[in-house]
Amino acid sequence: MQSAVLLNPLLTTVWHDGEKKTFIVGASRMSRVVDRFSGQGRSVRRGVVILAALMAFAVAALAAGAGFATGAQGDVLRIRFGGDAERTRVVIDMDRTARGNLVQAGEGGRVVLALSGLSAGRGVEGRGLGLVRGYAMRGGGGGAELTLDLAGGAEVERRFLLPPGDGVTHYRYVIDLKATDAVVADRPDRNPPRYTASAAARPERPLIVIDAGHGGHDPGTLGGRVNESTVTLQAARDLKTELERIGGYRVMLTRDSDVYVTRSRRVAMAREAGADLFISLHADAGQDSTTRGASVYTLSEQGAVRAVRQVTNREGWHAELHLPGRDPTVDRILLDMTQRVTQNRSAQAARVLLTHLEASGHPMLSRSHRDANFEVLLAPDVPALLLEMGFMTNPDDQQLLTDERGRNRLMRAAAQGIDRYFRQPEQGVVVAGGGQPGGGR
Repeated sequence: MQSAVLLNPLLTTVWHDGEKKTFIVGASRMSRVVDRFSGQGRSVRRGVVILAALMAFAVAALAAGAGFATGAQGDVLRIRFGGDAERTRVVIDMDRTARGNLVQAGEGGRVVLALSGLSAGRGVEGRGLGLVRGYAMRGGGGGAELTLDLAGGAEVERRFLLPPGDGVTHYRYVIDLKATDAVVADRPDRNPPRYTASAAARPERPLIVIDAGHGGHDPGTLGGRVNESTVTLQAARDLKTELERIGGYRVMLTRDSDVYVTRSRRVAMAREAGADLFISLHADAGQDSTTRGASVYTLSEQGAVRAVRQVTNREGWHAELHLPGRDPTVDRILLDMTQRVTQNRSAQAARVLLTHLEASGHPMLSRSHRDANFEVLLAPDVPALLLEMGFMTNPDDQQLLTDERGRNRLMRAAAQGIDRYFRQPEQGVVVAGGGQPGGGR
């Protein structure tokens, strides 16, 4: 049984078991859906998720093809940041290739890069990260121009163009910045970027559930000196410490000792606690001992179908998800849209996390964002990631993951990525999909 949903403000089209059905969703019917839902009087958080699904898909239908969350049309898809106050990576995702010319390399507290043959549309600007205080992308001179206002002294360490490949379908222009001893003086600016505001204050601190893979009678991959279950538990504790050091989060572990917890119970713990993000930590294995690097998995389309099937096969699933329970068609539409929003948020979190891991210098697989049918990713209403930190079958990765300093550095980058995801959720809607089938984890 397969279902998919497309939504615009007036029509909802549902594919169910290969049959296409279209419903007219007028204001009165939408009002009844919201009234039925809100009348349950329970789970405000899941209510927000489901209502966000309705709004997100309406916006997506109206803004299809937009490169930025602001809807700017052009060849620039998005601008990403990763790293810290020592080193920061800036990635420009583009629809086409471009030649970069460095107009200003950090002197005067600013980096300016001209990209010839590239359209910036109406332009975009926002807050940066690490060494970048803010950015602005504007058109001009037959191309686009990116301006980075620096938070401190910095220089361009390297810059390069990456063509499509290894599962990435677009071009990427990468700028690596390195801190210097130079002091950036405050100076007036005739056209200062209007940095976007951070996310509105939440009524409570976000809850992050960290899952240390394996445990107990399931040791995971057997390394030369240590088991995967030991490494994942140490990493989970490190990540918890880093998130608590950043502040503003509640953090929960699915296990804090060498015990076995079923995969379904790990997911249930996150859902029962009302988690805002679930991240499962693992260490990979391969037949080739030279293979190394981290990767991040999100739920595949095959997994999404499996998740819906699991939910709807349970008695009382409407109440479990706090749906109205009066109209099966409406409930199924709301479930499908809720899961799609969850998948999109998971993919967004994965992209931000990967940017930070890459900027930290941690070894990465060439195709580092993957998707799979892993059981720990199946929650329909909790964004979920599975981080493969490296390969236990590679001596260098095993040394890095068992070394306290190396593991701490990795978890610090992961915590910064998670923090970035929650601080700036307005970075845009990401469509999940494409990748390798999988299962088990």
